Amino acid sequence: MNYIKLLNAAFEKFFFDDRLNPTHISLYMALFQEWNSSRFADEFFVNRRELMRVAKIGSKSTYHRCVTDLDSWNYLSYFPSNNPYKGSKIKMAIIGTSDEPDMGRYNPELEQLAERYRPIREPVVYLHRPTNGQAVYQNRPVSGQALVSNINNTKQVNNNKQPKGRQAVLDFFVEKSFNADEGKKFFAHYEANDWKTSDGKPIRDWRALAKNWMDRTELFTEENKPNKKGASHPDSYRDRDNLKTTKTKDYGQPL
Repeated sequence: MNYIKLLNAAFEKFFFDDRLNPTHISLYMALFQEWNSSRFADEFFVNRRELMRVAKIGSKSTYHRCVTDLDSWNYLSYFPSNNPYKGSKIKMAIIGTSDEPDMGRYNPELEQLAERYRPIREPVVYLHRPTNGQAVYQNRPVSGQALVSNINNTKQVNNNKQPKGRQAVLDFFVEKSFNADEGKKFFAHYEANDWKTSDGKPIRDWRALAKNWMDRTELFTEENKPNKKGASHPDSYRDRDNLKTTKTKDYGQPL
């Protein structure tokens, strides 16, 4: 079947047929597209709802009237189906065409009009195509592996897991107004534990751990600070006479 010749013959018949209205032509073109999709089969089945959507027909009665008119005017043969699971059958009429090319009746205007109804399911031809036939898209290598942009793809690296050295720990403790000797204790403790917590998990931020160390040290120092008011000898509690009693009592005095 010659797609252009079939359309040219149909358009020419449309031109001389005053019975047609735009709805008839729209429905015929929708059926012609289905016919082309079925590779110009002798008969094919259609879906009414899909045809109405393609032909821009909103009423069922309009659809049935138009398809019946096309059947009676010998544009096609319509075999309605009463089965809801099986579409109606259509047989398109071959209008004014022959196997021999008709060079004398060539009409460029009709051909340009037919080009506007090129089938939508025609395979897309890409501009960039290698010799092996595989489509190549822009920004994609020939091997088929997609190129991933490295913009905003830089992962934040945590550099605070371990200090760079002992001096970095001491400087941090001094910066926080803390004794450097305490920093040495901190470094020695976690260096011996391979910079892992008590449950064996790697340390995520040694600075946060050092601050916690300082807080615990201050709390421990505050709790164990001696009381200045009671800074006397421990035996002073035993020597103190809280009841104000005397050891040299005169039992001869009257009560």
